[in-house]
Amino acid sequence: MENKVFERTEATGTIISSAMYNLTIGAVLCWGFLVNWLMVKNIDPAVIMAINPWIFFIGYFASCFFGIYLFNKSENPGISFLGYNFVVVPFGLIVNIVVHAYAPDLVVEAIRITGLVTFAMMVLGSLFPAFFKKIAVALTIALLIVIIVEVVEIFIFKIHHGIIDWIVVLIFCGYIGYDWGRANQVPKTMDNAVDCAAALYMDIINLFLRILRILGRRR
Repeated sequence: MENKVFERTEATGTIISSAMYNLTIGAVLCWGFLVNWLMVKNIDPAVIMAINPWIFFIGYFASCFFGIYLFNKSENPGISFLGYNFVVVPFGLIVNIVVHAYAPDLVVEAIRITGLVTFAMMVLGSLFPAFFKKIAVALTIALLIVIIVEVVEIFIFKIHHGIIDWIVVLIFCGYIGYDWGRANQVPKTMDNAVDCAAALYMDIINLFLRILRILGRRR
């Protein structure tokens, strides 16, 4: 589903300061990561894996698309935050399954690297928004190609090439820079802060999962 958040040019709510805007984005991101951490700590991955795969994936995509629909369409920060949580929870289930397959120290290392990379890409996104805007179409095309190739490899050839993980990392690095640059170009309202955080959350979680897989393979 296309993200309409970054196409907004007119404020539909009260304009807030840049500091409050960025603080809200950070707080919403931290909330999502906190929910994911609590899910990892308190939900046995065996319980998740016992769910029928068809039911799981239908529920996963239904929740994500519903959440994206809510924060795309709503101009109310409370409704947008609800939509955000409809994305955070299914992502948390995937994170739970993946994280429990790796040693805790490896997970911590992946979190640290993801944090540093995210910060660096946000800085670059602020400094060079025009550059990231130019590569947006290329990022989308590359991501679609990678998804198709990965699906074919896994379900038809039963293999997975490690280079794909590196390509995905580069793609989502680009997306973080792109989305952060766009987040600072839309009107600075509370609702836009929540919506932009939701987009960044999905970029960061995908980046984290790939970095974790790369580190796990190197071990």
